[in-house]
Amino acid sequence: MMHGCRESDSSIVPRKRLHNGEGRATMRSRGQTKAAEAVEGRELAKGKTGEHTRGRTQRRSALQRALDRIRQAARRDHAKPLPALWHHVYDSNRLREAYDGLNREAAPGVDGQTWAAYGETLEANLRDLSERLKRGGYHARPVERVYIPKPDGRQRPIGIPTLEEKIVQRATVAVLNAIYEEEFRGFSSGCRPGRSPHDALDAVTVGMEKRNVNWVLDADLRGCFDAMDHAGLVQFIEHRIGDQRVVRHMQKWLHAGVLEEGQWHAQEEGTPQGGSVSPLAANSYLHDVLDLWADRWRRQYARGDVIIVRDADEFIVGVEHRDAADRFWSELRERMGQCNLELHPEKTRLIELGRFAVERRKRRAQGKPETFDFLGFPHISSTTRNGKFTVRRKTMAQRRRKKLQAVKDTLRRRMHWPIPQQGAWLKSVLLGHYRYYAVPRNGRLLRVFRDTIMRYGCQTLRRRSQRHRMTWPRMYAIAEQWLPKPHILHPYPAQRLCVTTRGRSPVR
Repeated sequence: MMHGCRESDSSIVPRKRLHNGEGRATMRSRGQTKAAEAVEGRELAKGKTGEHTRGRTQRRSALQRALDRIRQAARRDHAKPLPALWHHVYDSNRLREAYDGLNREAAPGVDGQTWAAYGETLEANLRDLSERLKRGGYHARPVERVYIPKPDGRQRPIGIPTLEEKIVQRATVAVLNAIYEEEFRGFSSGCRPGRSPHDALDAVTVGMEKRNVNWVLDADLRGCFDAMDHAGLVQFIEHRIGDQRVVRHMQKWLHAGVLEEGQWHAQEEGTPQGGSVSPLAANSYLHDVLDLWADRWRRQYARGDVIIVRDADEFIVGVEHRDAADRFWSELRERMGQCNLELHPEKTRLIELGRFAVERRKRRAQGKPETFDFLGFPHISSTTRNGKFTVRRKTMAQRRRKKLQAVKDTLRRRMHWPIPQQGAWLKSVLLGHYRYYAVPRNGRLLRVFRDTIMRYGCQTLRRRSQRHRMTWPRMYAIAEQWLPKPHILHPYPAQRLCVTTRGRSPVR
């Protein structure tokens, strides 16, 4: 918001007596100016009201109060399904909020509807959508399936819903999150509101440093989103959702199928990744299948300390004793088999890692402790300057190389872009890398990443001419202007975890 205000038109008119006709013309011009400011969305001058902004704030407050009432009802009775939820979804203000929260540049679904085109007659479209949802005339459309490459060379299937599907799913998820956030365990952090991957990373680090953890089970579920049983998922949803209209629409999305190369295919199990409802469906499924079972096993059968941290379909289990770790792994395989899920055989392993791992492996002449990868960071046994055990995290080498190769290829395609344009793009790449990987004790690899990008940039500029004048002093000057130097942006795990959990450990 800018400070001060614009002067009105009358403030620059010389102070002289105006005839009646001139006075009426001035008043009309003031009214036209106010109307024009409201239409164009410009900042209101001093003394003028902001009815639109105030109305939007009031609508958001009303929506938040409705969600608060749902949370209170869910908190009062954890065993009773909650009825009468669907009217919160088809509320026009809820749908408008869902529309405003969508990615405006996202690819359209099978109907070709874009965010901008839908917004040209937004109020009429939302009223029609709300009425169809209210009377039961809404029909789910199939999602368009596309594939994106995975780090291991395979293809990940992604579903692109239609725009109205995105709106309704987003509104439904906002209502259901108010219920399930009272149910989900603290050690689950994937795809949940107010939580990020760094919360899970901090929980793993603090759990290993503060608890007696000697063995780590690094586990990954194979094709979790594609293997969920529809009947079991609906049954889990009905444990807390008593409004059958919500359940029926969830079934519609599960059975809508996918459209691939113009051919419709039924989807008997799983939920397509890409929609707003898929992460919530996966979390609710894994909550009943994995989280509740693991929490109960830890309290009833575990010997010694046990920590659990799950992010979507990837989770870490830290155990104090080897026999307890072997038993948990064996019973976990059996449990996943009963629920139509499978542990990834190549990505699931048990390793020795903890405060005593270095000494014990040295006595057995087994070398340094192994490491495990979690959310893009290898976790390594290390010590602080004072000799205290700690877990060091650094950028995964495979991801760093892949990103640098992508930057190099893009620079070749943009070789003849002006230097300011190239510099602005490289700056955005570096800032995005820093936002995720700038964790404590990872400064050296951040500098390596920046230096490599600077070298690629220099090579690109030198290829623009056979007689280049791009010397290293000149490149250093360009880098000083456009390539920001790395800084550690994330606090130490124990500091942030203490603030965000307020004494409630997410690993317990």
